Amino acid sequence: MSGPTSTRRPERGGAQNQALGRSRGGLTTKIHMLADALGRPLRFIITGGQVHDATQASALLEGQTAGAVIADKAYDSDGLREEIAVMNAEAVILSKRNRKVFIPHGQALYKDRNRIEQCFNRLKHFRRFATRHDRRTIHFIGFIYLAAVMI
Repeated sequence: MSGPTSTRRPERGGAQNQALGRSRGGLTTKIHMLADALGRPLRFIITGGQVHDATQASALLEGQTAGAVIADKAYDSDGLREEIAVMNAEAVILSKRNRKVFIPHGQALYKDRNRIEQCFNRLKHFRRFATRHDRRTIHFIGFIYLAAVMI
């Protein structure tokens, strides 16, 4: 076989294996995190920036026990609400605007959602976390664990 394709070097993993997603802003990474009631990080999943939040929620909640699961609008799906009900926990998730049947949530508990935002803000004090200069995902997630232990 001859031609330009036979002389090209094969791809070696590339961005698809390194949790880099293409968007209008360039290459992005999304960190999905599970935190406890005090805002301490428990689990992380690293994906490309174009991956939706709700796709990783099941993996984050797997094997966990809780009285309530607090999440923002991005996690509003019937499937996730069913998984939370199987855990015998209360789903405190703000309903999306396009939901046909609005599901009420506990306002007092939803105010505690800012704890995960505060956790992300503490992690962003580490420049290496905020900018992701690490090329490989394994190195980046290793630093995330180190930063999580430090906070």
